Amino acid sequence: MAQKPFQTEVSQLLKLIIHSLYSHKEIFLRELISNSSDALDKLRYLTLTKDEYKSMKFEPKVSIDFVEGDNPSLTITDTGIGMSKKELEDNLGTIARSGTKNFLSKLSGDAKKDSQLIGQFGVGFYSSFMVADKVEVASKKVGNKEAWRWVSDGQTGFEIKKDVKKEIGTSITMHLNDEGKEFASRWRIESLVKKYSDHIDSPIFLTYEDTEYDKDGKEKSKGLKTEQINDAKAFWTRSKTEIKKKEYNEFYKGFSSDMDDPFDWVHFRAEGNLEFVILFFIPKKASPDIFRADYQSGVKLYVNRVFITDDDKELLPPWLRFVKGIIDSSDLPLNVSREILQQNRVMAKIKSNSVKKILDRLKTIAGNKEKYAEFYGEYGRLIKEGVYQDFEHKDALTELLRFKSTKDDGLVSLREYVDRMREDQKSIYYITGQNQVSLKNSPLLEMYQKKDVEVLLLDDEIDEIIISSVPKYDEKDLKSVNRSGAADDFSEESDKDVEKSLQPVIKKIKKVLGDKVKDVKLSNRLSDSPSCIVADENDPTAQMQEMMKSMGQMDMPAIKPILEINPTHDIVVKMKEKTKQKSFDSIALLLFEQALIQEGVKLEDTSGFVARLNKVISDTL
Repeated sequence: MAQKPFQTEVSQLLKLIIHSLYSHKEIFLRELISNSSDALDKLRYLTLTKDEYKSMKFEPKVSIDFVEGDNPSLTITDTGIGMSKKELEDNLGTIARSGTKNFLSKLSGDAKKDSQLIGQFGVGFYSSFMVADKVEVASKKVGNKEAWRWVSDGQTGFEIKKDVKKEIGTSITMHLNDEGKEFASRWRIESLVKKYSDHIDSPIFLTYEDTEYDKDGKEKSKGLKTEQINDAKAFWTRSKTEIKKKEYNEFYKGFSSDMDDPFDWVHFRAEGNLEFVILFFIPKKASPDIFRADYQSGVKLYVNRVFITDDDKELLPPWLRFVKGIIDSSDLPLNVSREILQQNRVMAKIKSNSVKKILDRLKTIAGNKEKYAEFYGEYGRLIKEGVYQDFEHKDALTELLRFKSTKDDGLVSLREYVDRMREDQKSIYYITGQNQVSLKNSPLLEMYQKKDVEVLLLDDEIDEIIISSVPKYDEKDLKSVNRSGAADDFSEESDKDVEKSLQPVIKKIKKVLGDKVKDVKLSNRLSDSPSCIVADENDPTAQMQEMMKSMGQMDMPAIKPILEINPTHDIVVKMKEKTKQKSFDSIALLLFEQALIQEGVKLEDTSGFVARLNKVISDTL
């Protein structure tokens, strides 16, 4: 039969795996045994829930045997669900997982960095080509009469042909290369199974040649021997007091295909009216597809250790999509469907309790500022999503929010902010914008710096949406200094004579700017800068408008800002004498345009701005 080419992404991934994971090549065994375990889980589920399979004889097991010598090989066989011809082609010739192209584009050629990314993506079956120059997969799917064999060298493509196989299940034979021949060894296989796959909830058998020594010290074969080499007890059912940190780390790596140890984990058993076990892990690094709508769920659902599903996004709220792990319930029916899960009261309670346990763990981690900053750097955006989406746990999530600040080089919680507020301060102040540097230098902060009031710096584009859903914290209002009303909290009695003398300036600026602004006012917030723009209390800020435009949600005309001018600034004072001169118009426009630039707003007429600026410079010189 003619060879079929690999999908382009498969060819790319194969090269990257062989190149980047060379020092981790032993993980191929973990990956293949994990795949076998999944196949056994799926068939076990069918034999328990589908009438046509309930009577079939099912003995779940994984068998490993090897051949030493000049042509070493290693074979892993399972009695699982098996694959049809189409499934062999789809599963082993293409990558159906979402975000593959995006994922591959992030790979850089840096072996250490790439191995972490590939680990997060999950290398699966393709890792076998790190140790083999030819791989054969024989499979017979449950309910099918025909068996098929998939063969490839991992480079030129693959072929699929009919095969003779009595038993259902899958057998993978690797013809080991020079880098892989070390794995044709009883002791090597046993140690790797103990390290990575001891928890697999099905027996793993190893067949090897048993030997003994005669009285002359010569090695003598006793024939082939087969023995079980794993514990075959579901890891999460063990008491957490008897599990060591190293065991959690190794289980996580086998479960997730991650190369790193987990960042942290939650292991909890509920007993009484509702019985379930949860074992959740937080990866050190966010997975490549975490911000895609079609992200891959990282949580598996079991009922009494019988695998049910691993692709249901209803098991945890969307903001917890970084979590990987297991939920095992004793109170759900085995034939529970996705629709039933969404409406099931038992599942709702398990879900709510699971979220609380994760939040409790995050609260504990937050006690270590340095460790929590590491977590927040990876998953802070998802915590913000939770504040916006998850009403049930909103208060706990709000406590987990962190922000940059004018008074701290690190990240600040709302609790820390409130604890160091001035006694006469009634509100929590924040400023939104595009980056920390421009925010720290914003003229909107001048009054707050002068009065030694801390302001939170919200430079993530989604911050303004999130913060609007937290109107109060500890009975204190959260106020945006980008809005006109925030400065009123610290307003001082204005000089009536100054106000009166500047009325012609304000009137003329309004005329020059026309419909570019909603209003022009004297400012009580500026000390060093001549002007700034703010939003009216009920209008979206400049930052919010920019974001809405980028999302295609601003079909309406742009909402006009308010221009505030500093009554004590030299430029503004001198403008009193220029109201009837031609240069006034240019200066008025420049005051407005520079205020827009400082707010991160893109000017509509940059050439006009440059021309005005050059004219003013020329006149000055």
